[in-house]
Amino acid sequence: MDHHVSLQANQLSARPSRRLINQALKDDQVLNATFVGQIRAREALSFGLGIEAKGYNLYVMGEHATGRYTLVHEYIAKQVVNVPTPDDWCFINNFEDEREPFVLRLSPGEGKKLHKHMEELVDELLDTFPAAFDNPGYQRKKAAIARGFDQRYDQAIDGVEQYAQANNVALYEESGTISFSPIIDGKPITDAEFAHFSDEQRQYYYDLIDTLENRLSEALIELPQWKRQMSEQLRLLKRQTAEQGIKPILKALEHTYAGDLGVLKFLRQLKPHLVDTVVELLAQETKEDKHDEFDKRATLEELYLPNILVAHELNSGAPIVYEANPTHQNLFGRIEYTNVQGSVFTNYRMIRPGALHRANGGYLLLDADKMIEQPYVWDALKLALKFGELRMELPQHDVGMVNSITLSPQTIPLKVKVVLMGSRDLYYALQDYDDEFDELFRVLVDFDHEIPLDKSTLYDFVGRVRSQVSSLGLHSISAKAMYRLVEYSLRLAEHQQRLSARFSDVIELLNEARYFCIENKSLVLDLEHIQAALDAKTRRTGRVNQALLDDIKEGQILIATDGRKVGQVNGLTVLEIGDSVFGTPARITSTVYAGANGVVDIEREVELGQPIHSKGVMLLTGYLGNKYAQFFPLTLSANIALEQSYGHIDGDSASLGELVALISALTNLPARQDLAITGSINQYGEVQSVGGVNEKIEGFFTVCLHRGLTGTQGVVIPKSNQVNLMLSPPVVQAVKKGMFHIYTVETVDQALELLMDKEAGQLSAKGRYPKSSINYLAVNRLYSIANIVNGASDDE
Repeated sequence: MDHHVSLQANQLSARPSRRLINQALKDDQVLNATFVGQIRAREALSFGLGIEAKGYNLYVMGEHATGRYTLVHEYIAKQVVNVPTPDDWCFINNFEDEREPFVLRLSPGEGKKLHKHMEELVDELLDTFPAAFDNPGYQRKKAAIARGFDQRYDQAIDGVEQYAQANNVALYEESGTISFSPIIDGKPITDAEFAHFSDEQRQYYYDLIDTLENRLSEALIELPQWKRQMSEQLRLLKRQTAEQGIKPILKALEHTYAGDLGVLKFLRQLKPHLVDTVVELLAQETKEDKHDEFDKRATLEELYLPNILVAHELNSGAPIVYEANPTHQNLFGRIEYTNVQGSVFTNYRMIRPGALHRANGGYLLLDADKMIEQPYVWDALKLALKFGELRMELPQHDVGMVNSITLSPQTIPLKVKVVLMGSRDLYYALQDYDDEFDELFRVLVDFDHEIPLDKSTLYDFVGRVRSQVSSLGLHSISAKAMYRLVEYSLRLAEHQQRLSARFSDVIELLNEARYFCIENKSLVLDLEHIQAALDAKTRRTGRVNQALLDDIKEGQILIATDGRKVGQVNGLTVLEIGDSVFGTPARITSTVYAGANGVVDIEREVELGQPIHSKGVMLLTGYLGNKYAQFFPLTLSANIALEQSYGHIDGDSASLGELVALISALTNLPARQDLAITGSINQYGEVQSVGGVNEKIEGFFTVCLHRGLTGTQGVVIPKSNQVNLMLSPPVVQAVKKGMFHIYTVETVDQALELLMDKEAGQLSAKGRYPKSSINYLAVNRLYSIANIVNGASDDE
């Protein structure tokens, strides 16, 4: 039978090549390393970014802090260089229907130019008008129109006056009212004199004046029409004057934009509207004060300046936009409102762009988990990508904010690569529940948790650390410190040949080490600074760990580290509290008695055990039956408990310890208390690897160290876990001196031999175990219990 193996000190942690690390520290080529490993993700990224077809948006899958944002951003930045700069977009007033502003597409950089030109147009309008209405030519024509009216009026009055004079009546015209008075002896008479006239004379004059007034009315019957004609001529004159003033200004602009049909169309549409505005707004000839001047400028700007949504510098390449808070407004833009005399008002200049406008023609990066929580966003985004157009639709209108005036601007063609960064769970959930997801996000970029340690990844790692060190303002990092960082990353990955992909943890450690570096007034990051940072973090987060250790020291928690006991084994547990992970031993006990309840997991009975733990215990029954009860029914009652554990227990890493305790109770053979054991088993008694093996070993080691190492103490772990060992230096030193041992086992029998110092025994050809071997004793005890239980029932 192959026996358990006691590991040597050099097998207890990885030994990265110091030679390679030293080389990488001297080689400045490594500073270009953008990220470590992740070949699969790199390939997928470059495919997804390179393919032009519709629906090839990307979903980047990986945990936070694996550097996916940095990697994606840097990778896109490289790709972008070859992508042409996208067009500028602005909204312009639609003079026919102001509720539906037009969209104008311009070459990169032209948006700002157009804005500047339109500002100049406003300046020129204010310079030209009302000045154009003051010039002598205009005033002359205006006077001529007025004269024409006056002449007609005078002619009409003249006719009536001649008739009046022929009949001895004078015609007076005072402030627009006309009155008549009789003439006697060549001079008009007063009212007093008129009173002295006889009745006939007075009646004669009354009739005469009546006739005159009738004649006057007839003569002036066309007066309103003349007035209208005069106003019409004046308006025409104003329009002509306005047109003449505007023509050269627009001509110059049309000349500038001769090659741009969109702008030319806008200018054509602008002209008649501009003339109206000038006539209405700028044709007053009174001298205004400055305040009026300002109001007019504001009104003109409101009407004519383009609203630039997106402006690019020429040759700036495609935009890369990361929207950290993907709300509907932040992505799709919004239409703002203002309050004018108590009512809500908006216009085309109050449309604000969103991240999709800014990213159009380029790349948009979003956190998928945040985006999916926002109302309306996911559906709106799918629509935009599916139809390749950006609509300004306000979700609140669907909800009920209906009675306000709003705009429905023209849609903008959308061409964008969306890169969603999200968790695995969300990716699979979207695939399950949303048929369109697969159509639109065809490229999966999957990030590894761990990266194989080879020459190239080691070089990349050193390069990244060096870049980080210099960005922290330090001069350099020593070889020993770099070696310790590589070890730290391997420990995070729990593997002797794999680095952790969570580079942010390394950056965090560097930031903390820098603090100690600066305190020591050094600019070279050394091993002692990194060690100080690690110790400080352990102290900061180690209260619970310390409290547990103190309880064990005081005897509050019962853990024996020497002697032997029946039905009792030291198991190993690992606890994760916040960001501190530590191991602590836990006593596993078992009792066996005659009965038919089978193996009972006390944790499960009281609902502390989680499903995987309970599965581990059920496997014990499978093992016992397969190993011992081939020729008689497996009948026993056994209880198993993890003592003094009051929280939930999960994982099946205690099943090996539980089995040893059970067989110790079954056979009455005492188990060693100076060993602790971890491992899970299958029904055939093969030992399987478990997680957190480093913390578990160190947890038991700390207890033994406190009580004084005897030289016999140690830990039993599955053989397959050997590659996960990255133990701390004190443990490695103790093993080197022979004061502590780490054993690896592959089968339950090897573990039993170790803990009971007795041969397990192999089945002979006849199907029997050697006398007094562990398995022999187990079969006998199980057989006798079966007889007691089943025999008792037979006798009834």
